[in-house]
Amino acid sequence: MRRAHRIAVWAFLGLVLPLLLASPSLADREFVGKVQKISKKKMIVDNRMGDKVAFESLKDTEVEGQDKKSWKDLKRNDWVSVTWKMSDKPRKAYKVKVLPPKEEAGDDL
Repeated sequence: MRRAHRIAVWAFLGLVLPLLLASPSLADREFVGKVQKISKKKMIVDNRMGDKVAFESLKDTEVEGQDKKSWKDLKRNDWVSVTWKMSDKPRKAYKVKVLPPKEEAGDDL
């Protein structure tokens, strides 16, 4: 009986422990929106639903899509998807993917 109990405890720990160690605060996050402001070191992205989030550039921030290759190529009004980590304070942009321009509600007038 004791042996079965010990095996059950180890099996439980083997299944649960990896989940506990994989902290969600370290996982990559993605924020999609329109670049509202941009400078050499910082970008503010507006998701058009009331959220405006600032991201800092890194030396090795990846930029891709829509013929953009670096942070310097990013412009105001570009639609972007920014990959960052929840644990970062302040938020750092690890990867920026430039998306095709989106039509916004009310543009058809």
